[in-house]
Amino acid sequence: MNILSRSTDYAVRALVYMAGKAPEKVSSADLDRNLRLPRPFMRRILQTLQKAGYLISTKGRNGGFLLAMPTNKICLVDLVTVFQGAVTMGDCLFRKKVCAHVGDCPLRREIKLIESMVLAHLRGVTVASLIQGGARPSSLEG
Repeated sequence: MNILSRSTDYAVRALVYMAGKAPEKVSSADLDRNLRLPRPFMRRILQTLQKAGYLISTKGRNGGFLLAMPTNKICLVDLVTVFQGAVTMGDCLFRKKVCAHVGDCPLRREIKLIESMVLAHLRGVTVASLIQGGARPSSLEG
């Protein structure tokens, strides 16, 4: 099971890089050079981030991208949602239908608990926390 898609991973890398360059604009060519990510794929990711309100873009010779919000407001769970949809462990399916026992299934209750713990942890991961080395308190650590 992959929690992060390649699109989400690249988006996070790009945002962390841009945060390190702020308040300067970052061009897609600069991202290509420094992150070594596929250019057409990166352009789609940047467009998606702009449409979702995470980036401001300017066109032209001195164009580029700027973060549209502070790094402590850009949460990993929101980026996952933008690129992958809602964070969920999936529905229990039986013969391509939702299982009839989903309401009283003891396994499903455990899966929902794990899902809520994962969501809570992902909400605490921000671009700012990644820049700071990811050091932050976690309710998942013993």
